[in-house]
Formats: sequence, C-alpha cells, structure tokens
Amino acid sequence: MLEKMNREQVAAMLDTLHGWQTNEEATAIEKDFTFQDFSEAFAFMSRVALFAEKHDHHPEWFNVYNRVHIRLNTHDAGGLTSRDAQMARYIEEICG
Repeated sequence: MLEKMNREQVAAMLDTLHGWQTNEEATAIEKDFTFQDFSEAFAFMSRVALFAEKHDHHPEWFNVYNRVHIRLNTHDAGGLTSRDAQMARYIEEICG
C-alpha cells in the first residue's frame, strides 16, 4: 500500500502542478478542463482512461459537453499519494 502524503508533501506536489486545487482536508486534488467540443473532451478522457487502467489508478470525473472535472485521490490510502501526483503530471502532459 502507498503512503498517504502529509500536508507539506501535498503543498510541495501542488507547487509542481498547474491549476490543481486541494480540498480542505488535503485528501484530494481537483482541476477543471475545457476543450473546444465534446469530441476533444472525450478523446482526452479516453487517453486518461488508458493511462489509469494501465496504472490501476482511476480518477473520479464529471463530463458535460466540452468540460471535464477531475478529482484525484487514493482511496486505499485515505488521501493523496505519489500515484495521484503521477496521474496529475500525465494529465498535464497530454493537455500540452
């Protein structure tokens, strides 16, 4: 099992990411993405889904037309772990 990050580790992780926000308890990070249309949003979600499946770490997300809201945390650890940082970095990478 992965070790849950403490508040200082979460703050350090957020310093390396762009636009991600944490909840009050620092147990999850979230970000909204906007695309040109539904097809672009769906293609983005498909790429994230393939990465998530390969790494056995699945985001919580919500999609309406061209908007995607993503929430990351590691349920087994009860908060944020290095898996969430890895997933957020990948998401940023594919968003360009």
